[in-house]
Amino acid sequence: MRKRSALWIAIPLLVLLVLVVVYPNVAVVAGSFGRGLGYWRAFASSPSDREALWTSLWISVVSVVASVAVGLPLAFLMTRTEFRGRRVLQAAATLPGALPPLVGVIAFLFLYGESGVVTRVVQLILRRDAPPWTFSGAWAIVFVHAYTMYVYVYLFVSAGLERYDSALDEAASGLGAGAFRRLRRVTLPMLTPALAGACLLVFMSSLGSFSAPYVFGGGLRVLATQIVTSRLNGAMGVAYVETTVLAVSAVAALALLRWFEGRRRYAASGKGRALRVPFRSPLARALTLPVAVIVVLVLVLPHLMIILVSFARDGAWTTQVLPPEYTWDNFRRLATDASLLRPIRNSVIMTLLATAGNVIVCSVAAYLLVFRRFPGRRLLGVLVALPWAIPPTAIAIGLASTFNRTDLSTARILLVGTFWILPLAYFIRGVPLVASAVEGSLRQLDPSLEEAARGLGAGWWQTLRHVIYPAARPGLVAGATLAAITAIGEFVASEVLYTHTSRPISVEILAQVRAFAFGTAAAYSVVLIGIVLLITLLARAAEGRRGVMALRS
Repeated sequence: MRKRSALWIAIPLLVLLVLVVVYPNVAVVAGSFGRGLGYWRAFASSPSDREALWTSLWISVVSVVASVAVGLPLAFLMTRTEFRGRRVLQAAATLPGALPPLVGVIAFLFLYGESGVVTRVVQLILRRDAPPWTFSGAWAIVFVHAYTMYVYVYLFVSAGLERYDSALDEAASGLGAGAFRRLRRVTLPMLTPALAGACLLVFMSSLGSFSAPYVFGGGLRVLATQIVTSRLNGAMGVAYVETTVLAVSAVAALALLRWFEGRRRYAASGKGRALRVPFRSPLARALTLPVAVIVVLVLVLPHLMIILVSFARDGAWTTQVLPPEYTWDNFRRLATDASLLRPIRNSVIMTLLATAGNVIVCSVAAYLLVFRRFPGRRLLGVLVALPWAIPPTAIAIGLASTFNRTDLSTARILLVGTFWILPLAYFIRGVPLVASAVEGSLRQLDPSLEEAARGLGAGWWQTLRHVIYPAARPGLVAGATLAAITAIGEFVASEVLYTHTSRPISVEILAQVRAFAFGTAAAYSVVLIGIVLLITLLARAAEGRRGVMALRS
C-alpha cells in the first residue's frame, strides 16, 4: 500500500521533471538532426565551431589546473599551519565565491581592463603611452576563472583535510617516508574524492562559463557564446548541434569522474585530525603576516572596486586613474526611477518563485528517494541530478526551443517572451542543489523513527512536522540558500531568455556597462551583493532559530 501511495505522489514529480528537464534537451537533440546529418556536417566543417569546441575544452582544463594550483596550497596552508593573520586570510579566502559571476567579471574590467585602475597605475609607473596589457583573450578568461573558481578546490580540500587522520602521516613518517613522499603516497590519495569533485565542478563551471568569455573574449570563440551567436544569426539548427555538443561534453566529464572514482576505494579507520603547527623558519614567520596582508588585499580589491565605482558619477570617469567625481545619485535613482527599479524587483520576484518551487518539489523528491521504494525511483534520482550536468546555456536553448508556442498535442506551452520563462530556468538550475542537500540531511535520519511515530498514532502531517521536517531542515535551508544565490545573480540563461520588461539585475548591469554608465552598473552590483549577503544572513538566522528551538525542546 505504501509503495502504491508513494508511486501516486511520485508520478506528478516525474511528469514535471520530464517535461521541464528531459523534454527540452530531447527537443534540442532532435532539432540538431532536423536535416538528417546536415547540421552536424555544417558544424564539423565550420572552422569557427571547431575552434569554439577546442577552445572551450582546453580553457576548462587549464582553468582546473590554475584553480588547483591556487586552491590546493591555500587549503594546506589554512588547515596545516598556524601563523599571524591566518584567521583574516581564512575569512577572505572565500570572498571570490560571494561575487555573482557577472559582478566579478565587471570588477575585473574596472581593475584590469585597458582603462582599469591597476592597468593605468602600471602605465603611469612605466611611463608608457599605451596600456601595458590588453586584458582579453584566453588567458584573461583563465585568470578570471582561477580567481573565482579556486574557492571550490579550497573548500573541498579544506573539508577533506579537517577529517584527515594525522596518524596516517605519523605512520608513514615512522616507516621512513619523507614529506614529499607522504604527500604523494598518503595525503593526496586520501584527498582524491574531494579533489576530484572540486575539479569536476571547476571544469563544468568553466565549460558553461558565459560572462568571462562574453566580456573578455576579444573575438575568441567558445561554445557558450557561439551558441548565442548562432541563435541571434538565425542558425538554430547549428545552435542545436552546438548545444548538444556542449551538454555531451559536460556529461562525459561527469561520467569520467564517476569511472575514475569507481576504480579505487578511499577509507581511513582512524578518528584523529590534522593539527596546525607554526612555521619553524624565522624568515617564514616574518614573511607570513605581510604576505597574508597582500593576499587579503588582492582578494578584497574587486569588492572594494565595485563599491568605489558605485559612487562614481556616470560619464565623469574617462582617462583618470580613479573616478574624479562621487555622488549618491546612482543609488538614489535605483530607488526612485521605476525603469531602474524594475530589474531589481524582477530578480527578487523570480528568485522567490524559483526557490519556492525548488523547496516544494525537491523536498518531496528527496523524501521519496530516501524513505520509499517504488517503480521509477531510480528515474527520479536521475532527473533531480541531471540539471547539474547540463550547462546553463544548454538549459536556456532547450527552453527557448521547446516552449516557444502553444501546442497541447506536443505538450508545449508558450512561455518564451513571457515573465515565467526565467523563473522556470532558475528552478531547473536549483533542482540538484536543493534535492541533494535535503537528501543528505534525510539520510542521517533513522527510518525507524518515522515508523515509531506512525506506530504511536501520529498521523502523516504530525510525522512530517515533528520527525521528517526537523531532520530535513538543515539541508533544506542550505539548498534553498544556494539555489536563491544562484538564481539572483544568474546571467547566462537570463541573457538568452529575457525580454525588456522581465530583464533581471544581471542583464541590466551589462546594459549599463555598454552604455558607459559605470556608476549605475556598479550600484546595481552592490545591490546584488547586498541581496546575496541578506539571503546568507537569513539562512544563518533560520539555522540559529532552529538551534534555540532544539535547546528549548
